[in-house]
Amino acid sequence: MPTAEPTAVVDPAAVADPVAIVDPVVLVDLGKTTCRVRVADRSASGHGSAGLAEHDGLEDAIAAITDALSGLDAPGPAPTALAAFGGGVAIGAAGAATAPDRARELADRVARASGGRVVVTSDVVTAHAGALGGEPGTVLVAGTGAVAIGIDGSGRLRRADGSGIWLGDDGSGRWIGQRGLRAALRAHDGRGRDTTLREAAAALAPTLDTLPGVVGGSATPERTLAAFAPVVLSHAADGDAVAADIVERAVGHLVTTTGTVTPAGPARIVAVTGGLVADDWFAARLRQALVDDGLEVLDPLGDALDGAARILDDPDLPHERQVSRVDAP
Repeated sequence: MPTAEPTAVVDPAAVADPVAIVDPVVLVDLGKTTCRVRVADRSASGHGSAGLAEHDGLEDAIAAITDALSGLDAPGPAPTALAAFGGGVAIGAAGAATAPDRARELADRVARASGGRVVVTSDVVTAHAGALGGEPGTVLVAGTGAVAIGIDGSGRLRRADGSGIWLGDDGSGRWIGQRGLRAALRAHDGRGRDTTLREAAAALAPTLDTLPGVVGGSATPERTLAAFAPVVLSHAADGDAVAADIVERAVGHLVTTTGTVTPAGPARIVAVTGGLVADDWFAARLRQALVDDGLEVLDPLGDALDGAARILDDPDLPHERQVSRVDAP
């Protein structure tokens, strides 16, 4: 397939006054569920992308970034024109680690469009750099997917899970939501214990019998499944035994994933980030389980957008091995 021209990204006519702001920088956190962007003190979000490794993953990524940029409020560069961000663009994108060629192509295309320096790396790497302030260590990212990443001082990376909807992401939001819906269907047809999740799942489709078709017909099934995770967490917190069992198993998976990439020793430090830990009830249980496993849990110093900014400005970080970097043309 021939590479699309950068005009697919840039709309020069949309640039209202590119001189109004000097060398603006855009930071991007492109996950599978949401794409967040930040320019100075302005931020916006839009839909995510299935991942760079997926079919049309590169075009999907560009579309998601452009959509998120369109939500930025004035003043400043016109939001849909990457040409307005000559100061630099830093992107953490889902799938960059498994599709490094596409990550490099994305960096090249954005650099040609913006005329500035560009870095592209995995959203997990930017999350790591943000959570630990650019220092070595272990970070667990628990969101729609689930992955633990350890980076040592030499830049050597150890990774556990992050294997996607079909082969992994154990304990993730997708995993929790999927088990919750399965439990609802098992209760519905008599194969499993009754659960309050059955009634909650019934609201997602005309009938529970049609629920598999609704989920299976989704263009982004991982997002559809993950959307049910907050329901499972809520019902578990309210005492539903089936939901509580799902949460307990999810926590166990996440602890195992984290321990796999955390070296033995007196200082086994981990920071935890991702959408799942936005739920205080779940975050407290996960934190305690990690402590019980001998880990010291730190509050993240920043988020993936902070990490993207660090990586853009400092090529000497241990994360550099994982980065596609293009200087201004």
